Amino acid sequence: MKVLKSEDNTRHSQRQINFFAWCLAFILLTVSFTQCGISAEAAGPDITSPSAMVIEASTGQVIYEKNAQERRSPASITKIMTLLVIFDYVNSGKVSLSDEVRTSAHAQSMGGSQVFLEEGEIQTLDTLVKCIAVASGNDAAVAAAEHVAGSEEEFVYLMNQRAAGLGMENTHFEDCCGLTDSDGHYTSAQDVATMSRELITKYPQIFDYTGIWMEDITHTTNRGTETFTLSSTNKLLKSYEWATGLKTGSTSKAKFCLSATARKDGMDLIAVVMGAEEGKIRFAEAITLLSYGYSVSHIYEDKNEDILPSIPIKGAIVDKTEVGYQAPFRYLDTTGQNLEGVEKIISLPEQVKAPVKAGDVAGEAIYLLAGNKLGSVPIIFKEDIPEAVYKDFVRKALEGFLLSA
Repeated sequence: MKVLKSEDNTRHSQRQINFFAWCLAFILLTVSFTQCGISAEAAGPDITSPSAMVIEASTGQVIYEKNAQERRSPASITKIMTLLVIFDYVNSGKVSLSDEVRTSAHAQSMGGSQVFLEEGEIQTLDTLVKCIAVASGNDAAVAAAEHVAGSEEEFVYLMNQRAAGLGMENTHFEDCCGLTDSDGHYTSAQDVATMSRELITKYPQIFDYTGIWMEDITHTTNRGTETFTLSSTNKLLKSYEWATGLKTGSTSKAKFCLSATARKDGMDLIAVVMGAEEGKIRFAEAITLLSYGYSVSHIYEDKNEDILPSIPIKGAIVDKTEVGYQAPFRYLDTTGQNLEGVEKIISLPEQVKAPVKAGDVAGEAIYLLAGNKLGSVPIIFKEDIPEAVYKDFVRKALEGFLLSA
């Protein structure tokens, strides 16, 4: 047994006092932080829905997430992927928005939200896209899917292929409209954000449709001509001034879902809410997510329009090769850093050897802030330069001789 001497006792008592004082300070500090809204969990918006996420569209950076990888029934926000595949096929030239699409019996049979297409009725693909984006028409989604892929089943295969290509690991589709409540039809808030980002960044013309509040279409059937008014399911268009889209969804299983897009001061945000208990909650919490995102986010952008120095090239008929930036650079900061201190460093080789191909990487532009790397942009060759052969050198020498004569 260890016996403490008087001096040791004094020191021991002092240690105890210091320890209790430290504990008291820690408790007071924790209480103070909690009262100020700072806790052990990451500070962020108060979201009651079971799954949510907000990201910045150009960078894809996550600003806030809650159970974002959790698999959930998506209801009609399934149609984000439906629209993405449609625009993929339009972009490839395989179909056109001006195509006339005949409604099948299968498309007409769709329940849920619909625009009341009848079997044999003809609408343009453009009108069907409008019906999907504005009124969430299940019948329009199936009609468009059949036109693009020949059948809804084949179209769903394309949807799943596209999802896999985007790395959407928590997603599997069984229909093109989200009407099913099957356990095999699911996605996550993160995957919804991913496909929403792909749609709005690759095909920004989608906003020409998702921004519509009300618009008339015309039904022409055996009974004659009838006007039908499309009304947007996205109430944010009237309640949030920066709203641009994107898609709502609800079923008894999925409850209330929303992928909301907004643009403010040149910044596009995507807010996803899944499993909200009421329709009004999904809209209110989407506004909360978007407002939070804009309050903490600041973008640094370099359009990379400056001219880069050419690089000496060896073994080619020319002496130098031109290079350029592959893309602009954008960085999203949510920590309040002073982005005026960002430094750009150009990293290029002193010389390259032929051959080089246009688009191949020659170097990079590196962006630093306080010594920390924020990101980089590849610098690429602008043109193909083949390796010179013997006759090229002879011709070059002859041309030089003639010019000096």
